[in-house]
Amino acid sequence: MPAMNHPYPTPEPVDAVVLISADAEWRPVRERFAGLPPLATPYGEAIAATLPGRGPDRRVVFFHGGWGKIAAAASTQYAIDRWRPPLLVNLGTCGGFAGDIAAGEVLLVDFTLVYDILEQMGDPDEALAHYATELDLSWLRGPLPLPARRELLISADRDIVAGEIPDLRGRFGAIAADWESGAIAHVAARNGTRCLILRAVTDLVDHEREDGEAYGRPELFAARTESVMARLLDSLPGWLAMGEESTD
Repeated sequence: MPAMNHPYPTPEPVDAVVLISADAEWRPVRERFAGLPPLATPYGEAIAATLPGRGPDRRVVFFHGGWGKIAAAASTQYAIDRWRPPLLVNLGTCGGFAGDIAAGEVLLVDFTLVYDILEQMGDPDEALAHYATELDLSWLRGPLPLPARRELLISADRDIVAGEIPDLRGRFGAIAADWESGAIAHVAARNGTRCLILRAVTDLVDHEREDGEAYGRPELFAARTESVMARLLDSLPGWLAMGEESTD
């Protein structure tokens, strides 16, 4: 998937594009940078901001790409074409499997897998492998800016189904799932763009109870999303500094 010439060239180079998927994840970003004018895109708003940190300030574009695999893949390609970032960061949330992870924990994603592909004419494992992506995190050296578990994250265009958790654990070793990471990582890899995905667990789904603690309780998801997004945003300058140090 080669990068295309885009009709909207960026006037200045950026250090990173930070891709935000769900509406609930974008709201804390929009509130934090309320004094900056948003830029309209075919997907969602974009906000250009300057972040202080160790060394020079960093020029970052926060981009609301949209929820689900379709929007995630398209907006990832759009971000790469338009801003040509040396680093694409995805900050967001995920659901965890009760007993395997706790609410509030952060995943540093090193492998993504799209698990809702159902191939019945050929080899189903080959179909899953086509979109599986390993993320190169060798550039992350030293103490992490935020406590995080380095883990695989699986994605699908649906919330976690409690009854499927034993199979997802057994087949993939999964402990959490989201909607967009698999698409974002795949498109970034096809473009040769360095990608960092950090997802915090907002809610747990319990196989034994056959329910999720946020199912039917969107206010719980919204409140926890606001909390974890604040932590992820606070840690962002540290992650960006690690990326710059790896190229020195």
